[in-house]
Formats: sequence, structure tokens, C-alpha cells
Amino acid sequence: MNFPEDRRYHAGHLWAQPQEDGTVLVGITDYAQDQLGDVIFIELPAEGDEFAQGQSCASIESAKVTSDALMPVSGTVVAVNEKLADEPELLNADPYGAGWIVRVKPAVQDEAGTLVASEYAASLGA
Repeated sequence: MNFPEDRRYHAGHLWAQPQEDGTVLVGITDYAQDQLGDVIFIELPAEGDEFAQGQSCASIESAKVTSDALMPVSGTVVAVNEKLADEPELLNADPYGAGWIVRVKPAVQDEAGTLVASEYAASLGA
């Protein structure tokens, strides 16, 4: 399993990566995509939607299960990865790159409740 050090992780298996413009990219972890199996559909939020940390921001459907994507940070959606509507498999193929889900303007800087890569890996027993 791969857990890049340049982002924070939430127990709901999503990551948050701060960007230079003050926004935060959000996506699912390698562990989450592995557990889901082949993703076949994702229901995305709209720009302007606001979410609290731990609140569902998307619904991900795989061959195995439908799962809620829980926000790792509180904030307002400023961009949605529209590619996922036609290519939901990007969540499996590139969860830390082209498979990002949303970009948010965080409500709080350095919000508590997220983990560094080593803490997240340890929480999984990895």
C-alpha cells in the first residue's frame, strides 16, 4: 500500500493535500480503492457545496459495494473532478493523482482529526 507523505489522512480513508493556492485536494486512499474493488460510478457533489469533516461528500459505487466518501477536512467545494463522471476507474488507477475527487477551500487551517502517513498506515495495521 502506498501512502504519500505530502498529505493528511482521515479515518474514513480519504486524503487531503494542501495546495499552494490555499485550497485542499481530496481523494480516496490506496487502501480504500483496494477495498472497494473496481469502481463503476461516483456521485459527485456540486461546486459551492459545504461539508463538515467526516460528512459524506460523494457516493462511490463499485462491483462490491456502495460507499460514502467522508470528508477529511471541513470546507466548501471549489472544484469537482468532472473526469470521474466518464472515467470512475481513475479512482482505482490513480487515487493520488488523476483520481482526485474534489478541491475545497478549507474552513479551518490544520484541522484536527487527520493523520500523517505513518499514523494512517499504523491504524490499518500496515
